[in-house]
Amino acid sequence: MNSQCYSVAMDLGVCQLRNFSISFLSSLLGTETSSVRLDNSSSGASVVAIDNKIEQAMDLVKSHLMYAVREEVEVLKEQIKELIERNSQLEQENNLLKNLASPEQMAQFQAQVQTGSPPSSTQGAQQPAVTQLSTQNSGPSA
Repeated sequence: MNSQCYSVAMDLGVCQLRNFSISFLSSLLGTETSSVRLDNSSSGASVVAIDNKIEQAMDLVKSHLMYAVREEVEVLKEQIKELIERNSQLEQENNLLKNLASPEQMAQFQAQVQTGSPPSSTQGAQQPAVTQLSTQNSGPSA
């Protein structure tokens, strides 16, 4: 650092901040610190140079962030597609099971849904047969 930076405490802070900014930005941009120098005789040019480096660093951060966001969006789109397909399949199975169930079974099921009680043992014995039938019917058509 030049001794001119020490004339006022404020100048010292600005000088240290500039040196930190240059070294930080140089490390971000992959350049040598020695290749980025402050020209104390023309502070306007050094401010412009620092501003340019900050803008380059921000552009780099922005491009990396946009790339990461695009990747995440693609993953989420794929998950949404899979969930929509699974939901459609479950809706088809549900409709088939409703059509195959007797009115008594539907009434019993509705009662269980309203009370929140677990299925009875007689319904549990009937369910595997209905599930097997539903997979046989929906397997080739899907």
